[in-house]
Amino acid sequence: MNRAVTLHDSHPAAESAWSAGAGRDLNIGGVDWSGAAAIALLGGLLIGAFGTWFVLRPTGAALAETVESDTPVVPEGVAGVLAVLSSAGVLVGPHDEILETTTVARTLGLVRGNRVAVPELLQLVRSVRRDGAILTHELEIARGARARSTYLSARVAPLGDGMILILADDETAAQRMEETRRDFVANISHELKTPIGAISLLAEAVEDAADDPRAVRKFAGRMGTESARLTDLVAQIIELSRLQADDPLDEPEEVDVDQVLALAVDRCRVDADRHQVTLTLAGTSGAQVLGSARQLGVAVVNLVENAVVYSDPGARVVVAAHVVASTDDDDDVAISVSDNGIGISAAEIDRIFERFYRVDYARSRANGGTGLGLSIVKHIAATHGGDVTVWSQPGQGSTFTIKIPAHLPIPNTHLRPARFRAEPSQRQEITR
Repeated sequence: MNRAVTLHDSHPAAESAWSAGAGRDLNIGGVDWSGAAAIALLGGLLIGAFGTWFVLRPTGAALAETVESDTPVVPEGVAGVLAVLSSAGVLVGPHDEILETTTVARTLGLVRGNRVAVPELLQLVRSVRRDGAILTHELEIARGARARSTYLSARVAPLGDGMILILADDETAAQRMEETRRDFVANISHELKTPIGAISLLAEAVEDAADDPRAVRKFAGRMGTESARLTDLVAQIIELSRLQADDPLDEPEEVDVDQVLALAVDRCRVDADRHQVTLTLAGTSGAQVLGSARQLGVAVVNLVENAVVYSDPGARVVVAAHVVASTDDDDDVAISVSDNGIGISAAEIDRIFERFYRVDYARSRANGGTGLGLSIVKHIAATHGGDVTVWSQPGQGSTFTIKIPAHLPIPNTHLRPARFRAEPSQRQEITR
């Protein structure tokens, strides 16, 4: 028997039942349909909403156009210009994001990820975006407690649409050179005053003692000593200036280390005999390095002269060369000068390579020392890709060691051999 009832039925009882049940639970034929109706209504709404979105959704091209409209358009040619600049270049977007950058900028640490890594530089970017004016600023970026600071000259300019261009030049080398120049000028002024003042006073003394031949000879001898000191000082200054302008690895020579050591010892032989100090050559033979034979000869001569001056009569100075393994796959040539002289205290070892510093001022003054010798040695070692180290104990002596990358000759190369017998001026400088 079919018990289904339709709403279209015109039976009075059905109409009365429907009217009475309006707004209440739907119960037809003993079955409650209210929950099913609610679920159906919700499903219909969801399907309708999805259908509306599907019809009105943006296409792939429209969606890409929307995304691109939120991203600033980099002006044409900016990327190409940044690529050829020697300066560090960074293009910053309106939300401080990085749009373009150069390798130099990342090397200097101006950019990290997609953001400007230097707070002072980011503050400049925001100031330029706010005010619309070009700013130029000198920045000092600290690299840690032990590392030296980096000095930058930054120029920040607006490009429109909220974009900011940063151009920065690394002024660290120039800053350090200027600091070195100031220190050097201050030191050299002090050092020059001593012999010049002494010569002036001695000249007055000679004039006052004109009637005393013995006093005149004494003062004249002192004048000669101070003149020699002044001459040596000027020569060392000229040598240091020449070294700073000459990079030995620009046009390197094949340098025979044995010849460098032999010429250096030969040059110092007279002074050693006068101080009653024995000079000895030792080590292995056949070592070669790339660089300047003249400069390496100056470095070894300075070390030997120091060893002689700071040794007592009867002492022995040993000059040697050895090929030693380095931290990488290549070898180093170690040139060492050892003595059993007065030695150096631990407190002074860190300062001995400073310009014009002397361990024993009285001994150095008596022997005409200028205080520039070890700083010249350090500079020559550094420009040859090496370094200089020292071991010393007071009363036991010292050993200075220059380490330079060894050179293994390769067949069919066209490197120039070192000219140990070149122009007379160079020959005189090494062998005198």
